[in-house]
Amino acid sequence: MARKPPPRRPSASHDKPPSRSRWEGKAKPDWLSRALARAGVFPLAEAEDAIRAGRVSINGRVAKQPLAPVPEGAVLRVDGVEVQREVETRVLAFHKPADVLTSTVSQHRTGTVYEVLLPQLPDELSRYTWHAIGRLDRGTTGLLLFTNDEKLVAHATSPETHLPKRYVATVQGTADEEKLEPLRRGVMLEDGPTRPAKVKLRDAHTVEVSVTEGRHHQVKRMLGAVGLPVKALHREAVGDVLLDVPEGTFRELTPEEISHGLRYSGQN
Repeated sequence: MARKPPPRRPSASHDKPPSRSRWEGKAKPDWLSRALARAGVFPLAEAEDAIRAGRVSINGRVAKQPLAPVPEGAVLRVDGVEVQREVETRVLAFHKPADVLTSTVSQHRTGTVYEVLLPQLPDELSRYTWHAIGRLDRGTTGLLLFTNDEKLVAHATSPETHLPKRYVATVQGTADEEKLEPLRRGVMLEDGPTRPAKVKLRDAHTVEVSVTEGRHHQVKRMLGAVGLPVKALHREAVGDVLLDVPEGTFRELTPEEISHGLRYSGQN
């Protein structure tokens, strides 16, 4: 008689977040490593190491899979100490230098904003996983926000929020009101018409543009469409939050700046 084959070991494909159908009609759970990172207990990579080492439990049972589902209301403990999962929204205002990427991965020896920002963070802030709110191109400088709250990322980057972002562009050629007027009505780009922008002429080669969308290279493409190619671009503000720190440094926003400046209630 043929012998039965040995039972198959779980493959890497089993190490996935819970499927949508499994939780249909229920509150979709977080997964364990991300829940710990969101709570500011560990950065994500350290959370995974702690879980695999058997230091973490869900409702009293040790869990060794970083992607184990964490149902709503579950009690998490690390080394026997209960984790406070309700964490306040934190936001950092960072002054992005030129020639770094808004990415977690370096490319062709080009550094990232995380390599500049993260080493500066005190212990209290270094435990969180930080998400960039939108992107700035490699050469674009200015205000880049980071948060531990993924709902805030969705809120601030959604075109439906109408949160303005103010840029200052140094342009080639000579800018004047006649050239800028189409931007105030909206211009046609390859991916469709833009919303009307607020535009101010600062001088013949400097233009202030405020947009409420976040398309790829949008401000550069808008100015290019009216015959003013951009030589340099700098972001001064997001919502009512103004850039007020030296290049390469950061500060933490106050709760008032988050709620009023970014128009975020935390209930989005």
